[in-house]
Amino acid sequence: MKRIFLSPPYVGAAERKAIAAAFDSKYVAPCGPMVDAFERRLAALAGRRQAVVVASGTAALDLAMAEYGVDRRWTVIAPTLTFIATVGPAYHRGAKPVFVDSDETGNIDVRLLARALADAKGPTMVIAVDLYGRCCDYDAIDALCRRHGAVFVSDAAEAVGATHNGRPAGSAGACAIYSFNGNKIITTSGGGALLTDDDALAARARKRSQQAREAAVWYEHKEVGYNYRLSNLLAALGLAQLGRLGKILDKRRRIAAAYGADGCLPPVAGENHWLTVKLLADTAARDAALARLAAANIEARPVWKPLHLQPVFRRCRVYGGAVAEDLFARGLCLPSGTGMTKADVARVKRALAGIIGGGSPLARASRAS
Repeated sequence: MKRIFLSPPYVGAAERKAIAAAFDSKYVAPCGPMVDAFERRLAALAGRRQAVVVASGTAALDLAMAEYGVDRRWTVIAPTLTFIATVGPAYHRGAKPVFVDSDETGNIDVRLLARALADAKGPTMVIAVDLYGRCCDYDAIDALCRRHGAVFVSDAAEAVGATHNGRPAGSAGACAIYSFNGNKIITTSGGGALLTDDDALAARARKRSQQAREAAVWYEHKEVGYNYRLSNLLAALGLAQLGRLGKILDKRRRIAAAYGADGCLPPVAGENHWLTVKLLADTAARDAALARLAAANIEARPVWKPLHLQPVFRRCRVYGGAVAEDLFARGLCLPSGTGMTKADVARVKRALAGIIGGGSPLARASRAS
């Protein structure tokens, strides 16, 4: 029986053709016309003036922090329910991570964020995450950051193609980031982008991503940069993926609808349905579901383990935490790949028969908030 993966790359003839064209053009190294075209298309998608494509979403976050000089003087506030890469660059720069609990949608709780900002000392950055392709409250977060003089960076790694009140994911904050990892909505196998309306910021980030070389015929450096630039071949793959983004989003919506709304996180308008998340009755039910799926050769995963529960961050401050802990204890990410067939979805549902269904288990998470 074939394995059903959680969210594998969805590529085919169009991607193969695009990579072949880039290869035949002789632009194989990082610089090339596909990189320029990919950046233009991404900037348009995000409603931004500029996009800088790099090796990963993590690299894009690091470039954002390099721009603002994040170091041990800084506090970096982030949701606790996210992947470690959201705060990884801050940790490596010596900044102090502070974590904030989720609201009922799974995204950062704006009320608790207000408390965290009021308590923050010194320069502060807020990294708000669009969890599982569900945009957070851009307007409220932006207003809070402006009020407290904090830098707002939008982590839209999981949210390519999503919207919030008509605004595209990646449009919020002083800058935003995308990820094109192999499991994301679109992929360049690995890769990411920094998005901004600040032309000068983009130019500096682009320079730093290429070892910060000065404009001279020899190798002249006034600062030390990074080897973060995306290659022309991978940009070609990304362009082909963008050409199919509408169809990809439509298929993800249909997969989520086929699973049904029962037991899901509350819907968020404009979400891209990167992963369908079900909330089970308790941890035992979640683990039973994982075991059933594994026995049927189906990949599934708990939701992100809250960062404040990670051993490496055990001494960091957290505002709240009960909602994220509950979502981790009961949340299950189901296979949601664009290439799934109706038969694949039916197979997942059969494996979960009797475990998922029979009423929404959201009350506990709501009470915890």
